[in-house]
Amino acid sequence: MYRTWCVLLLLAGAARLAAADFGVRAQLLGGTVATLAARSEGRLDLTGEQAMAFVCKSTALSIPYDKINTLEYGQRVNRRFAEAILISPVLLLSKSRKHFVTIGYTDEDGRQQALIFRVDKSDVRTVLAGLEAKTGRRVEYQDDEARKSGKG
Repeated sequence: MYRTWCVLLLLAGAARLAAADFGVRAQLLGGTVATLAARSEGRLDLTGEQAMAFVCKSTALSIPYDKINTLEYGQRVNRRFAEAILISPVLLLSKSRKHFVTIGYTDEDGRQQALIFRVDKSDVRTVLAGLEAKTGRRVEYQDDEARKSGKG
């Protein structure tokens, strides 16, 4: 009986691993590409050798690393007013940070394009390091707080 459970757990783990998505979760907030809807939830995949990909439910976009010409990172800090009103006034002391990565590139027609992604705070350093390594470009930080958060 014990052996059967072990085999079933191993098979379930292998199936979950095979179905795992590559990349990190990201939300496309906007940009200049008309084929992608704003506020699209998807995965930002930097594992490709020649190009990065953003894959969402309905569309996929691939951008060659050598066409990326600007990388920018910034964050928006908000007080937690709604949570403080609903839960506890102590939450006014904490801040909510949202992390944004902007990617500028030239498309196949030679036109400049830009995409703005919101990335989870646990993934932002991985995304920034991956983009710097693959493109050979340095990330531009919007301010000193972004620089501290992005470099760790």
